[in-house]
Amino acid sequence: MKVLHTSDWHLGRTLYGKRRYGEFEAFFNWLAEAIEEHDIDVLLVAGDIFDTTAPSNRAQEIYYRFLRRVTAAACRHVVIVAGNHDSPSFLNAPKTLLRALNVHVVGHAAAPEDEVLVLRDAQGAPELIVCAVPHLRDRDIRTVQAGEDIADKERKLLAGIREHYAAVGALAAQKRAELGGDIPIIGTGHLFTAGGKTTDGDGVRELYVGSLAHVTSAIFPACFDYVALGHLHVPQPVGGAETIRYSGSPLPMGFGEARQQKSLCRVSFDRTTPTVALVDVPVFQTLERVKGDWTDIEDRIRALAAAGSRAWLEVIYEGDGVVGDLRERLDTAVSGTHMEVLRVKNNRVIERVLGQCREGETLDDLDANEVFERCLADHGVPEAQRPELRQTYREAVASLREDDAQAM
Repeated sequence: MKVLHTSDWHLGRTLYGKRRYGEFEAFFNWLAEAIEEHDIDVLLVAGDIFDTTAPSNRAQEIYYRFLRRVTAAACRHVVIVAGNHDSPSFLNAPKTLLRALNVHVVGHAAAPEDEVLVLRDAQGAPELIVCAVPHLRDRDIRTVQAGEDIADKERKLLAGIREHYAAVGALAAQKRAELGGDIPIIGTGHLFTAGGKTTDGDGVRELYVGSLAHVTSAIFPACFDYVALGHLHVPQPVGGAETIRYSGSPLPMGFGEARQQKSLCRVSFDRTTPTVALVDVPVFQTLERVKGDWTDIEDRIRALAAAGSRAWLEVIYEGDGVVGDLRERLDTAVSGTHMEVLRVKNNRVIERVLGQCREGETLDDLDANEVFERCLADHGVPEAQRPELRQTYREAVASLREDDAQAM
């Protein structure tokens, strides 16, 4: 049998205010076709289906339309567990209805018998056991006691995760023995493993406040023939074990993932022996990080335009000179092209301000006006020009504070 492991869809996510529904629809169309092409029997989704706990109507429409399409085709079962971005109650709300379509949803930690699923083939014979463990929230696995310190909390979190997996693993092994035959067992998880790789700007957050609680592969029961993980966006095995893997996010969540090859994990079982192959995901929207001084940036944008690029751009200015009209220059450079600048960052200003910090001083020790004064001094702005610049800066800061006050 063939299983396809994916995770971290983050359906509904925006990128610096840019909506990405077109990308999501293109991905789900491709995914439905890939399931048919590879003759997939079971689709496993290891958490973070949505980007927020209250997804938009558009995001929900894309989700349910995809489920209806794949369950009407060759895929016999879909197993979905919640991630830390998901609302357990929202995912669970239609679970009874979805169960009629052989879509199995586990939104929150439950008793082992509710997480251990026996999936059957078209003739009703058991073909796969899935320990569908969702993201284990702090309150699901740890009791709080007075006087605990960080070390106590860390120890209890790890013990709670270990005990939860031990319980579902024991029940799965028992079911396999009762059913007889070489039925493979798959475990799922949405967590952070020790040594896991992340990228800047990917939005991956620590799961337990005040504690890393990174688990090792030893936490998973020996009866698991494959472990399908979610949470980290970089496709990767855990501890060098090819059968314990993060599938990674299918779409780049930020510009730090722009050049990363996204993939899904296709797991083929010969009895209980898995063979893992990666299925590369196409790029549906190109992201491009452009860095350097103004000449470098302009030359790169021209080259992209000449190639007919439709990329969304992040521009990181690293030039020595002050470019007060950087945004206007960029708008002019991409005018008439299919490209769009989503983010502009000036690294040199940040580095110079930090470089002026006195020993033991951090950027947090300075107020906004002090930072601006140091920028003026560092760039050698003539004294005659400074009063007008200070006034414009103060007006901008005041406007931002008014906007914040109105938003509260």
